[in-house]
Order: sequence, then structure tokens, then C-alpha cells
Amino acid sequence: MNFESVKLNFPEDTNIILGQSHFIKTIEDIYEAMVNAVPGVKFGVAFCEASGKCLVRYDGNDDELMKIASENAMNLSCGHSFVIIMKNAFPINVLGRIKDVPEVCNIFCATANPVEVIVAVSEIGRGIMGVTDGFKPKGIEGEEDKKWRKDFLRMIKYKL
Repeated sequence: MNFESVKLNFPEDTNIILGQSHFIKTIEDIYEAMVNAVPGVKFGVAFCEASGKCLVRYDGNDDELMKIASENAMNLSCGHSFVIIMKNAFPINVLGRIKDVPEVCNIFCATANPVEVIVAVSEIGRGIMGVTDGFKPKGIEGEEDKKWRKDFLRMIKYKL
């Protein structure tokens, strides 16, 4: 078995959700979850089929984001993984709905940070072992940092 690091590529003004599912209807169910979670969300979703034709299945409501999701899924080529690229919403707005999709098994990350996926390559295929999401910490927050965090959350209306 060998290991690879696969960098996911997505525009700075988007967020990504990387997960694992188990059935071809994942594409349609994630589509419905996304459009029902946040009005105006733009997204593309791609799913790596792990049996049958073994295609990257895709859908969404934005051609560019569908293309980016499909390219990332193809670069990963990990069976039953899915990639969502989204605009006009944050993962926190849709994660509950995505987790409620019956065939979704796992969420590896939901972020706007740079992402590298650690992939195991075996005789039968490829699988996600883990994810590097962003950068390592530079220190521990102090009182000024706590104040900034709390003020920021209120400024963007995620806290009262």
C-alpha cells in the first residue's frame, strides 16, 4: 500500500465539504439538501462511484462549481467520496442537512482553508485516510484574541 497527498483546488470565495457516502443517489439527495438549506446557495457536488461504471457523478446549480467539484473528485478518485464546492453560504449553514442525508457516512472537512487529502492506494482502489485542513496554530489566544473572536462572531451575526 502506498500513500499520496492530493491537494484540493477551489476558488478563494468558496467553501468545500469533503465526505463519504455509500450510494449513487447521494448526488440527488445532496442536491436537495443544499437547495433546501440556504436560499441562493450556489454549488456543485461530485461523487466517486465505487462500483458499476465507477464514474464521477455530479450535479449542482452552478456550472463552474460543478466543474470544479468534478475535477477535485476525479483527482481524488477515492471510492464513495463526495466533494461539494459552495458559494453564498458557509458549511455551518448546510452541514446539518448534509449529515441528515441517509447515505452520508462521514464528513472529513468543511472549510475555506487550503486542503490536502491523505489517500491510501491499494490493489483494489483508493481511500481517504485523513485531511490536512489549513495551517498549524501559531500560539494560544490571549484576552485580546478572545475579545476579537467574540466581537467577530457578533459582527457577522452568528451570535447575539
